[in-house]
Amino acid sequence: MSLDVSPELLQRAEAGQVDDAEFVACVRDSLPYAWKVFSSVVTDLNAGTAPFADNETPPPSEVERGQLLRALASDSIRGGLERHFGVKLAFQNCHRVAAFRPSAVDSDEYRAFISPRNQLLNQSPELRDC
Repeated sequence: MSLDVSPELLQRAEAGQVDDAEFVACVRDSLPYAWKVFSSVVTDLNAGTAPFADNETPPPSEVERGQLLRALASDSIRGGLERHFGVKLAFQNCHRVAAFRPSAVDSDEYRAFISPRNQLLNQSPELRDC
């Protein structure tokens, strides 16, 4: 299961009354490692002027790697995080997470980061099983 949904939140979802803040809080509480990584790259992005900031530190275990995969593989979770943090998230290699400024989404840096070429160049033998 991707998220730990409280009975109260599940009831609101069944009734059609869930707002972004409730959803993002559920993500934060359910995927604490992923939340920490996203918060860190957004903090780094906001502290500078570069078009993006990224994390290249592999997760300490498969549990944490799974949190990143679940968060970024879900359109609703990724979208909620992007709206909450005001960024565009990009992802490579089962752990490399980048936060881009919205104004950088059509930039050379963004296109390079998400390109098949960079995906191939960022592979390594130790990440083959991730």
